[in-house]
Amino acid sequence: MSGMGEQLGLSQTSGEGRTQLFKDLFAGIKPQRVPLTNSSSVEFSIAHAGLNIAEVLWDLPKLEYVLDKACRDFISDTVPIGGIRIPSYYQILGSRPIVMSSSGFMQHPEVVGLLAEEYDEFISSPYNCIVEKIIPRLYTALDTEPDKKALTLAKAMKAYCDDYAVLGDIRAKLIEKYGLASLSSVTSEAPFDFVADFLRGFKGIIGDLRRYPGKVAAACEAILPYLIKKGSSPDINNPGFVFLPLHMAPYLRPNDFEKFYWPTFKALVEAFVEAGKTVNLFVESDWMRYLPYLYELPENTVMRFEFGEPGVVKKELGERHILSGFYPATLLQTGSKQQCLDQAKELLEILAPGGRYWFQLDKQILPCNNTEKVANNLQAVLQYVYDNGKY
Repeated sequence: MSGMGEQLGLSQTSGEGRTQLFKDLFAGIKPQRVPLTNSSSVEFSIAHAGLNIAEVLWDLPKLEYVLDKACRDFISDTVPIGGIRIPSYYQILGSRPIVMSSSGFMQHPEVVGLLAEEYDEFISSPYNCIVEKIIPRLYTALDTEPDKKALTLAKAMKAYCDDYAVLGDIRAKLIEKYGLASLSSVTSEAPFDFVADFLRGFKGIIGDLRRYPGKVAAACEAILPYLIKKGSSPDINNPGFVFLPLHMAPYLRPNDFEKFYWPTFKALVEAFVEAGKTVNLFVESDWMRYLPYLYELPENTVMRFEFGEPGVVKKELGERHILSGFYPATLLQTGSKQQCLDQAKELLEILAPGGRYWFQLDKQILPCNNTEKVANNLQAVLQYVYDNGKY
């Protein structure tokens, strides 16, 4: 790795150069340096800009100032937008699974869209069951007569298209202005996670594993083709990826993981890779006991770890897969600047050798009481990785 403060070549700070970093990374080729992403949430960026979260999310053009400031203040090879949920169309639909809190955060509460006695109906025809029963339960404004339902859906789609047109315009401006990598992505979900998140809820699915194990497995198989289709957008460019946030596996016993979670999850990842797509996993919570399974996934799968032992993961997975995460976002709030830099140095030394490393924090940074301290520490860490991440 290069010494602290050494300037990187212009090719690595241009849009084309930064895009090439990810093309190389996803292809298993050692890039010129470690790619890095500012892991701030949109909410943190809004707070850092001194604005109100709810106000900005309801008035999206204000995000241009927010994200422009984030680009000026923090080194990043990608647009610092992270995951974003926009309240307009969720409110129009009367959403239960995604709601805005009093502080402006978009949250995902525990919901049940499918009753236990309806498993057979879902397994027989997932699409019809989702349209006719699950969606009206989860989005209450659609639980009405057909003419009103059609009008509500049209309003929501108009709001969705308008809002994402604004976001697309902001994103394009930032890529051009700051020479950022042009990455595209689409989100899907592991079948078991989908059944847990939107159909049965956390409590429901855990109980179902004991009461209706065959139906749970069949439901995961039934929804698999639809989740493959969901992640098969033709708009993903090179470089780009299918993003899969992994939720439920750490809460399952090994036998249940092997029987219910793994088969359809592995099939999902393999289907995307066979279609020529890179898969980017957010490995939530502690997956250390399941590392041998992750190793079996197609080569060059991106894995961003929330928890775990970096040295062990590097040894077990680093020669086959692309690693990310591990850096604790909470350290930016609790640690000194030197402690934050020491952690970045340690992770670079462990994870960077060989080239299969993308620097991101273990999770997105959320607003807190000492936003200024977090921002200062984040600036220092990103600068350190930028200065010392050259191969």
